[in-house]
Amino acid sequence: MHNFIGTLILNNRGKGFLRKEKSTPDEKDISIPHNFIDSSLPQDKVEIQTFPRANKWGEIEGKVIKIIERYKTDFSANITEIKDGKIIATPDNNKLNCIFEIQNNKNFEISINKKILVKIDFEKTPKVTINKNINDRGYTDIEVKRIFYGDIKQVFGDKGENNAEMYSIVADFGFDIGHKPETEADAKKAVDEFGKITDEEVSRRLDMRGVWTCTIDPVDAKDFDDALSFRKLDNGNVEIGIHIADVSHFVRPGNALDDEAEDRAFSVYLVDRTIPMLPEVLSNGFCSLNPNEDRYAFSTVFEMDMSGKIIDRKISKSIIHSNKRFSYEEAQKVLDAGDESIYPELFELSRYSKILNKERKNAGAIDFETDEIKFVLDDKGFPVQVYKKDRIWTNHLVEEFMLLANKETAYYIYTHNVEGNKKLPGVYRVHDLPNAEKILDLSIFVNALGLDFHPTKKIHSRDIQKLLEQCVGLPSETIIKTATLRSMAKAVYQTNNIGHFGLGFEYYTHFTSPIRRYPDLCIHRILSKLLDKQKLSSLYLASLDKICEHSSSQEVKAAEAERASTKYKQVEFLSNKIGHEFECTVSGISDFGVFIQEPESLAEGLLRLKDLGNDFWEVDKKTYTVKSQGSGKTITLGDKLKVKLRGVDMDLKTIDFQVL
Repeated sequence: MHNFIGTLILNNRGKGFLRKEKSTPDEKDISIPHNFIDSSLPQDKVEIQTFPRANKWGEIEGKVIKIIERYKTDFSANITEIKDGKIIATPDNNKLNCIFEIQNNKNFEISINKKILVKIDFEKTPKVTINKNINDRGYTDIEVKRIFYGDIKQVFGDKGENNAEMYSIVADFGFDIGHKPETEADAKKAVDEFGKITDEEVSRRLDMRGVWTCTIDPVDAKDFDDALSFRKLDNGNVEIGIHIADVSHFVRPGNALDDEAEDRAFSVYLVDRTIPMLPEVLSNGFCSLNPNEDRYAFSTVFEMDMSGKIIDRKISKSIIHSNKRFSYEEAQKVLDAGDESIYPELFELSRYSKILNKERKNAGAIDFETDEIKFVLDDKGFPVQVYKKDRIWTNHLVEEFMLLANKETAYYIYTHNVEGNKKLPGVYRVHDLPNAEKILDLSIFVNALGLDFHPTKKIHSRDIQKLLEQCVGLPSETIIKTATLRSMAKAVYQTNNIGHFGLGFEYYTHFTSPIRRYPDLCIHRILSKLLDKQKLSSLYLASLDKICEHSSSQEVKAAEAERASTKYKQVEFLSNKIGHEFECTVSGISDFGVFIQEPESLAEGLLRLKDLGNDFWEVDKKTYTVKSQGSGKTITLGDKLKVKLRGVDMDLKTIDFQVL
């Protein structure tokens, strides 16, 4: 028996796993049967004790003996019972495997099927009961019931109502829906104090107001982080500017505005709304690079020759004036029309971005472009249409210049943020080399699908890019891209630079989106000090590790909240198509069934092995197939199956298909 400390992971069936602290990528999680997780919840820091012997599958198992630190206290839930002053609610996250018994201390107006936010009172010991019963097959069934006690913190609205569902998703991932009053007050104060364009401030900045400048963003964007400028120089070269909103001019350290921005770390983008990192008076107003208005910015400006070679570069605080606000689609129409007399600067930006794109691809940058879906909602928020979002060239145009700005600022910080021979901490966006075992698993997977992928021990990003090029146009393209992405390390924020494997960059950071990402704001502050040849305080440098770790964690939560809102709308979209027939693509093979993807919404459902027909089906993990022992029929990734939609479960966000 051994004791270990780590993070608890729970699956949908209540089984736990311990992810050990300081574990290596090769170490497997320790299994914790559902009757030994005690009152621990997902992501809690716990101590476990392993059992003397492995289970019948050879897994090391253990039990939770101590809960060291609770990961969170607030959970969204649905009221299922009100009786004799007792309120019972079921958590939205079914991995919690519990119920809440709660008090209405603030006298909220409640009823059955109200969506609420529950604050668990951990000073009240949760009730855990374990019952063992012998079933009709002679096996022992173990039932675990867990009750947590708490109070209602917020009422979102009626279950199934769009706002209530979206707000409960945001809150469940730990993001407040609105900003604190003191944060809003600080934002308004910042506008009053720093919002005016003054001669004194302009004198300290690079004045780019006479240079043609534009923004290119989604059609429904409200905050404009970045702008591009272009002009021809007298020496025959050109000047391209990448201008980023100077959020650091408004958000200063040491007040509620900065504290909340650091805590949120990211804006959250749901299907139908944005939960901004900064109050709207800044995010959509004075920080945003709105057209036809002077705005303070932070700029990287490049002189290039006609071949795209960078001759000179400078980084500076600036003042700009955007002449035109393009949507991606509008800018693409201008380029497609081919009339260079209309916005000639846009055509030049497009030409230079293609040079950058080609250079980056030749260096081995990985293109993980996957399908993204968008919903058309009715006035009640119900999805009436879903479509795949097209990636057009203007998306790439903007991306290439943002990558260039991020790369250059990272290099500047790496080479200038020094003290003697000592490299000082910065904020870098790093992407480590992939784990060798995961790459081996990926090679087995894609080779079983007929692709040629035999990477050496020292893998290069070019190897991954060549693999992705092979799968273009295949029925299994999306599946292969997803599997490849999952085999990669996660890009994170770090204070020491190790490069970015996926992009093939030796130096990389995030500089271009300070309205919606806190690490970018940190980069602006660091650059300001370095450009002014001032020392960064030791206190601030010491805080960067914690900021990077927290921001990386918040980034995952924001992405999970976005996926949760998308999944809810996918299931909701199919909820009025019950009985319809579809031709779905096999997207996954597991021990218990086949995952299939509906082509319009890209929603994924599970066909259990018992639902595939009256036969015994055998799973072959090496070839990612299931095979019928009777008929010999096989099902593998990328196959098309005709199915009927039997039903959906909006609570569990699951889809039930039947094979035809």
